[in-house]
Amino acid sequence: MDDGRYHIGPAPLLLAAHYQRSLRLSDILLPTMRQLAEISGESVSFYIRRESVRVCLLRVDSKHAIRDHILEGDVLPLHRGSGGRVLMAFSGARGEPHETIRTNFCYVSLGERDPETAGISAPVFGAGERLVGAITLTGPRSRIDQDFMIKMRPPLLEAAARATSGLGGDASFLDAAAARLESKALPAKRS
Repeated sequence: MDDGRYHIGPAPLLLAAHYQRSLRLSDILLPTMRQLAEISGESVSFYIRRESVRVCLLRVDSKHAIRDHILEGDVLPLHRGSGGRVLMAFSGARGEPHETIRTNFCYVSLGERDPETAGISAPVFGAGERLVGAITLTGPRSRIDQDFMIKMRPPLLEAAARATSGLGGDASFLDAAAARLESKALPAKRS
């Protein structure tokens, strides 16, 4: 800039657009994310892992005026929140809660990243069962509680299975997890 300061130019946005176009993730994921947002009434995000953080690659906002405000391109921690925990678990993190996440194929977070926000996430895989990212359903804790999360597990896992199939992965693990978790309650991380 004229005064010697720097600002980010349009290059990162251009690179992100090229990245999204080359993978066609949005063509596969956005219809599934919109359907999940419609079923739940809450926001849906898709996160990818970038080294020690997660990045929101795609987002479908809730129609509610009060909602969590995450934008495409936002960078969030891996070690807090359902999306980050799922990405860590399926990237090989050891110990709890990662072992349980790998068993259940989803993770519930009530106030872990933000005291006012709740989320539930599931992994999305591509060809060769390679982790592509995590699909996450989130909203304010004033509307989302443990019962809501239990009710939303099957639709979330079904969405993750559709996304996985669309990306050339084997969705049978996600389908089996949805059936197995149908009647079980998931533990939630509270902070």
